[in-house]
Amino acid sequence: MLSKTINCPTPEATFELGERLGAALKGGDVVLLKGPLGAGKTLFTKGILSALGFDTADVTSPSFTLVNRYEADLTIYHIDLWRIEDPEGASFSVGLGEILEDEDAVVVIEWAERLGAFDFGVDPVEVEISGDGDSPREITVSGEIVFEGD
Repeated sequence: MLSKTINCPTPEATFELGERLGAALKGGDVVLLKGPLGAGKTLFTKGILSALGFDTADVTSPSFTLVNRYEADLTIYHIDLWRIEDPEGASFSVGLGEILEDEDAVVVIEWAERLGAFDFGVDPVEVEISGDGDSPREITVSGEIVFEGD
């Protein structure tokens, strides 16, 4: 498994790293976002969606809806598990099994650690974001993916 850590000193750099990853994604890919509240998981997701041709002005965190579906160059499912505390019920609550059946879609999951040891059937790309507030972010991307700038 490849792993790379990038220092993102600004929110713009976090967004741009999301764009770089998004440009490398294809249907069937799963991106797991982990990090504390305010780390920039939704901003990173906006970068992914921007690279896939979606207007980021329309991207919001699905904290209350749990799943947002976006149609762009690919279908993107943006899932937020922040409100779900039961790892056994998290995948059921968002219909993850059905979502993963869409092999032409990209699935991005915020608060992915709440899924426990869920079997995605593919090797997901894992993104760990540390830092919050105005501090720089340290973002570690792990998985079998090579993106622009490697």
